[in-house]
Amino acid sequence: MTSAAYSDDFGRVRPQKLRPLTALRAFQRLIRDKEDTAQVFEIMRALSGRSIARGYDRMLQTVEGGRQAFLGYELAQKLDDPAWLDQFQPGTVGAAYRQFREARGFTADGLAEAEREVIPFVDAPHPVVWYSRRLRDVHDIWHVLTGYGTDALGEACVVSFSYGQTRNLGFAFIGWGAAREIQREAGAVPARRAAFQAWRNGRAARWLPGLDYEALFSEPLEDARVRLAIRPATVYSKVAPETLQTLKLRAAH
Repeated sequence: MTSAAYSDDFGRVRPQKLRPLTALRAFQRLIRDKEDTAQVFEIMRALSGRSIARGYDRMLQTVEGGRQAFLGYELAQKLDDPAWLDQFQPGTVGAAYRQFREARGFTADGLAEAEREVIPFVDAPHPVVWYSRRLRDVHDIWHVLTGYGTDALGEACVVSFSYGQTRNLGFAFIGWGAAREIQREAGAVPARRAAFQAWRNGRAARWLPGLDYEALFSEPLEDARVRLAIRPATVYSKVAPETLQTLKLRAAH
């Protein structure tokens, strides 16, 4: 066997460079079509920088986070297992997540497929890449924990919350940009205040990426919110549901 077979053994894993213009172009495509999830991943790839590696390092600094990193479970496999989800009793985080995804027809693998369109190496067997998959897979769980819906403002808020948790500039760019567009469309809707509160709530909450999510799913939802110091989304919750459903990210001119 030649030494060429080992050519990548000592290759360095380097953080992505920040590419703000790429992120801006992807955001313009996103506001033309809110359902174009691939653009979200394009923005995240352009602006994540060193935040993913920093987040993984932070996982290793806690007992439970280190255990999760050592085990390396793929959350998407659990989240797409109907038999596993069916075991959770009403009122638990697991039951709320089950209802959330059934109402919307979401699957964890569907989100993963959208990411693969943009980031071919996302399934690579590397711990930092595993951590990036984990952040992707907990997105809908954080919707449930925070109480933000999947309307345009709810998405802006949950990614703003995610920025408070992760300091990933991609989340900040999407959250603030979406809130700004919503505010332009519907001036009476406090979109920027809602996103700002979500960011503050993300900073104030316990650090969520390192949790044992399998254990969390058996916990009563309200108890989990208290234990994790997740504050109520008071600004967002005051917007009437019928108003939330009418909000769109209008196309840029």
